[in-house]
Amino acid sequence: MNAAKRLLFFQRLAALDPHPVTELNYSTPFELLTAVLLSAQATDVGVNKATQRLFPVANTPNKILALGQEGLESYIATIGLFRSKAKHLLQTCHILIEQHGGEVPHSRAALEALPGVGRKTANVVLNIAFGEPTIAVDTHIFRLGNRTGLAPGKDVVAVEEKLLKVVPAEFRQHAHHWLILHGRYVCKARRPECWRCVVSDVCDYKSKEMTPPKGR
Repeated sequence: MNAAKRLLFFQRLAALDPHPVTELNYSTPFELLTAVLLSAQATDVGVNKATQRLFPVANTPNKILALGQEGLESYIATIGLFRSKAKHLLQTCHILIEQHGGEVPHSRAALEALPGVGRKTANVVLNIAFGEPTIAVDTHIFRLGNRTGLAPGKDVVAVEEKLLKVVPAEFRQHAHHWLILHGRYVCKARRPECWRCVVSDVCDYKSKEMTPPKGR
């Protein structure tokens, strides 16, 4: 995909959704960090159902710690890998209190030092909570980067580095949201819905099916 196509690609996604937001429910940086930690191998819908019960009771590091392992697990048991996630969240709360005054740090290194927080989670927090133009690459964005020709790469770091180079600066702040939502709802894993894609003509992927299946 050349520069002219990349510009059109993001202009159209931006026109379709000028102010994209995460589908995770949160009201503070700590709630966001918690939700993202819980979202690994889980859907945003499933995480939101759990945090809808958890946050009114415990939405700060001190309150999460007061629940203890079993207490926290009782709120997030519907989420996959809930036991290990509860353990990581409790460890994270200890570190936030002991090293950061109970606040979520505005630093990639400090975020990635938290248990259960990898590069993708750090990028999400830096982008959404602190407004940094980072691009968190999940399975949807990895697929999209390679399929469309926007940012081909063998692993998520390669795709992220390529995206940071090729996404026009004016679109970098919201690129993560546009790409993840497009990959989630249009450029789907099993069958991309090219017939309703606003960027299909500037995408390198050539679908054999440009019309919707019968019945749609």
